[in-house]
Amino acid sequence: MDITGQTRICAIVADPVQQVKAPQLINAWVDKKCVNAVLVPMQVAPAELASWAQAMRGLKNLDGFIATVPHKIAMCDLCDEVSPAAALVGAVNIVRRDPDGRLIGHILDGEGFVAGLRRSNIALEGKRVMLCGAGGAANAIAFALMAAGVAALAIYNRTTAKAQELIDRLKPIYPSGELTLATDSPVGFDLIVNATSLGMSETDPLPFRAYQLVATQIVAEIIMKPALTPVLAVAQEKGCTVQFGLPMLECQIDLMADFMRLGQR
Repeated sequence: MDITGQTRICAIVADPVQQVKAPQLINAWVDKKCVNAVLVPMQVAPAELASWAQAMRGLKNLDGFIATVPHKIAMCDLCDEVSPAAALVGAVNIVRRDPDGRLIGHILDGEGFVAGLRRSNIALEGKRVMLCGAGGAANAIAFALMAAGVAALAIYNRTTAKAQELIDRLKPIYPSGELTLATDSPVGFDLIVNATSLGMSETDPLPFRAYQLVATQIVAEIIMKPALTPVLAVAQEKGCTVQFGLPMLECQIDLMADFMRLGQR
């Protein structure tokens, strides 16, 4: 990679940022496509996100950035415009900087998550799903799962009000769907999704009562580092089918680059 004064820049903003995989994947993409661009990681605390986003407006060689934990919901309000999908979900994970400095947000997490499952030959139609989490990625995944035709979606979050708020936004769009609050028990579900950040640190508690898992269940993760999170390790021991976190991002790379118009200016 030969970085020059003509190289276009994109970024990923997170806190922490050490675990992100987008730099490797995007930079491999630009190398393969012979695009003069580079993605760099940027660690920004939540309290500084608004001022950081404002500064990005003036960076004329910036094509855009990826927003990840914990910034997906907050970034939605910092954009000048968001896609209908992002407005529906209430979060963004990809932002384009237009030449006039305006920030345009979109969400691809749900689409990427479902595509990753399908790539692993995991069917969703008719499944009973337990979703752990109610943050930005969980919101996107919830809408994508309902659109994919799951039979029932139960949402578990430590803050019950956030889970209920997500259900309340889903119900008008999927009025015939079975949408309920869940406890931390995975009993009775076909697919259990960890859409929380629990598992990024070795000291994190498990996101649900994983010891209740049985071999017929599928457990999916959105965390990418470590690849084998504690809950996936338990799921493997129980004989469950497991889905790692990386495919969700891998299935978004072309879409992210296209949305940012990476290297096209």
